Order: sequence, then C-alpha cells, then structure tokens
Amino acid sequence: MPSRPMSSSPVQRPVIGYTLGDQAGIGPEIMRAALAALAAEDAEFRPMGATISTTPGCPTRETALAALEQLETAAAALRDGSIDAVVTAPVCKEGLHSVGFTFPGQTEFFAARLGVQNYAMCLTGQRLTVALGTIHTALADVPRLLTTAELVRIGCLLADFVRRSGKASPRIAVAGLNPHNGENGAFGNEEQRIISPAVAELRIALPWAQITGPCVPDCVYRDAALGQFDAILAPYHDQALIPLKLLDFDNAVNVTLGLPRFRTSPDHGTAFGIAGKGIANPASTIRAFQLALACARAN
Repeated sequence: MPSRPMSSSPVQRPVIGYTLGDQAGIGPEIMRAALAALAAEDAEFRPMGATISTTPGCPTRETALAALEQLETAAAALRDGSIDAVVTAPVCKEGLHSVGFTFPGQTEFFAARLGVQNYAMCLTGQRLTVALGTIHTALADVPRLLTTAELVRIGCLLADFVRRSGKASPRIAVAGLNPHNGENGAFGNEEQRIISPAVAELRIALPWAQITGPCVPDCVYRDAALGQFDAILAPYHDQALIPLKLLDFDNAVNVTLGLPRFRTSPDHGTAFGIAGKGIANPASTIRAFQLALACARAN
C-alpha cells in the first residue's frame, strides 16, 4: 500500500482508519452506526482488521488478540502515512494485558509505536475540553508525579490543539490540586511550588494564548462549561473526567495529543453488558470520526 506523505496543503480526501476494539463489546455496532451516519462525507473509512465471530458480552482470548492485532495494524498505518488519522473503538485492558499488551492504555501504546515521547491525553466534549497532568496512576502518587515541567509540556500541547481547532487565542485554565488551592499552604502547597511556576512559564512560552491559574478546582469546570475558558489543564485523571462525563458523556472524545497523525476514540468502555442489544449510543464515536476528519483536513 503506497504511503501518503504529510503535506502542508490540506488533505483533499482523507483516509480515516478505524478499529473495532474488543469485538465482544459494543465496538462493532457503534462503528457501523457511525459509518452509516457519515456516509455522505467525502472521505475513505478504512478498517484496520477483520470482523471475527463473537458472542456479544463474552470477551475471550480470541477477541483480545484480534483487538491487539488491529491496534498494531493501525499504528503501522499511522506510521507509514497510509491513513491520515485513526478512530479506535473501546478495548478491554484486562484482556489485552492477558495477551501481552504492556501499556496502561491506548494513549501510551500509540505514542510508543510512533516513537513519540511528547504526548498527552486530551478529552473534548461539547462543553468541556480537558488535558491531564497525570493519567493512569494511583491518586496517592499524583503529588509526587506532578511537576512544573510536565504541566508546561502538556499545557503547550493542549493550547496548540485548541488553536488548531479554531481558537486563535486559546483561553487555558490550569486547575489547582488541593481544595481551595490549598489555602496558601494550609493543606497542601503544590499550587505554590509546582502549579504557579508552570502558569508563569506557559505565559512566556505561549504569548498567543491566555493562561489562567492556579484555578480553584471546585469552580473552574463550571466556569469553563459556561464559556469562560476553552480548555482546562487538570492535575489528575478523575478531577477532569468526572465533570466531563457528567456534562458530555454521550459526545466526549479522547484525543492523543502530540502524534504526527491524529488518533481519536469515543470516551467510554466496551459496555459488555449491553453488547449486541442494539441500544449502544454511537454519538461519541460519530464525534470522534468528525474530529479525526477535521484534524486530517486541517493538517
């Protein structure tokens, strides 16, 4: 298959790859529904592997192996440029780990396979867009893993993504870690030691963006949902994903920032309990395709 080299001119007819995830889950049905909804798009949607025979709701070693094979195929296609972006369906991490998958999630997998060290997880819905300072780690480890350098690195990726999404001067809020931002060190000083210096460095590094923070975490998500900010850089996973899933559960999309070509996915799991019943909501998957198309056409 010939390579599609990257170009500074917009892609005329993008090729978007897609995986089916663990096929005992809702991946195949939400992909079918999304592709039907996008039938009028001037694009090619290319499967990254075959559909296998499964019993809905019953993951097996075979469904895990098929999911891993499709991920490897997708990563290779992104790497050689034969696709312009990929949309990945939900996987079962327990199943993947049982067949040799050594990564915490798909974000880390694609970064490793594409040789990217400067990457981050971003989730974007209709009302909130968030990036995570730490991802899949124990809450007790967050204060140790949170660093000024990491917040600056991820903040730069987030601001660039928001700008490429159409906001010339992105308004980025950097959330605090502790309740009430630690009340000036009364119960935690990460805001003073780590987050405030990151905000200062981001303002220097991104003169075209508006950086605010540290922002009190129990208020900033409401402010963003009401339109005061375009995105939030959060210190840890659940602080960001609880409000995101409360407000945007049916339309949130996971984006891996920093890859040479975009990878998006619906922000939900395999939903084995409803697989095969025809009731899975494809809205998040449709939006994942729409975002992948928009990014492919703009880059």
